[in-house]
Amino acid sequence: MSQNTLRRVSPIVYVMVLAAMVIFLVPIYMALITALKNPAEINLATAWNLPSYPYWQSFVEAYNMLLPSLRNSLVLTITGTVLSALVGSINGFVFSKNRFRGSEVVFTLFLFGMFIPYQIILIPLFQLLRAIGIYGSLYGLILAHVVYGIPITTLIFRNFYDQIPDSIVESARLDGAGFFGLYGRLFLPLSVPGFVVVGIWQFTQIWNEFLWGVTLTKQSSQPVTVGLAQLAGGQAVNWNLPMAGSFLAGFPVLLIYIFFGRYFIRGLLAGSVKE
Repeated sequence: MSQNTLRRVSPIVYVMVLAAMVIFLVPIYMALITALKNPAEINLATAWNLPSYPYWQSFVEAYNMLLPSLRNSLVLTITGTVLSALVGSINGFVFSKNRFRGSEVVFTLFLFGMFIPYQIILIPLFQLLRAIGIYGSLYGLILAHVVYGIPITTLIFRNFYDQIPDSIVESARLDGAGFFGLYGRLFLPLSVPGFVVVGIWQFTQIWNEFLWGVTLTKQSSQPVTVGLAQLAGGQAVNWNLPMAGSFLAGFPVLLIYIFFGRYFIRGLLAGSVKE
């Protein structure tokens, strides 16, 4: 393709990107103006119109209603992300630098967990959590997300550790470093890009999950996605509340990508090219 052709294509690409951006921003615009409207002002005929005045009380009411579930989601997401990242890191270290007979078979079985839908294991998971006495609690939901997240975290760390030369590992072993010495003193300090990728991925997946939250927890332990759904429950809905609640529920994930999004891309690329 010649340079002149590229110059002719570029404006078209820009227009397509701009159109896609508008399409994605329209729902956000509708949600925001609805959240800022007085309930008496919300109707289908004026849905696209800006509010007469900002009704910030919607965010205050939504926050007060979602506060318990927001706390649950923070505990659930942070704990689940940290635990699954640590387990995935150790697993990745084992499958990359401490291989054993049949390790590739075991690793392949690990990867099968990435392709198991939530719905398929819902009933067995419910029975397991009830059998061990943690059904309905936040602990059971944390355990479920940690176990379900191990396959993807193991894969990411294993690919990341494969880029570390084996000669460094052998030298450390000759100096007397054992399993935990190698992992704690050599691999763990080098794993920051991997932890960033896994952390952002797991945080997003756990925070946004709804099915397990609504089926495996009682009301006192429900995450914010379930609390948000309850804001829109019933026949008469004040649509300003669920719209405001959706912004509050999505704000933590948005902050994660605003501040750490570039590190997420760097972390993904860190283990993609072997020098």
